[in-house]
Amino acid sequence: MWTEQDNCLQRTFTFKDFSEAFAFMTRVALIAEKMDHHPDWSNVYNTVHLKLNTHSAGGVVTEKDRKLAAAIDRLQA
Repeated sequence: MWTEQDNCLQRTFTFKDFSEAFAFMTRVALIAEKMDHHPDWSNVYNTVHLKLNTHSAGGVVTEKDRKLAAAIDRLQA
């Protein structure tokens, strides 16, 4: 579930292992590049933490962030 906090949409994903986490990040990267909207993220072993906001709009959550979040959620479906 995405939460809105500190002018960001945030969500943490947990996977079986590092390989699954990295594969997820690769899929997210391809979507983000296509949308020309890139997440702030971190990865430690099987955990990926994502933050989304729009820097060009002053670092707040915009429709671009909500669309990217929805696209990322579809990867988990």
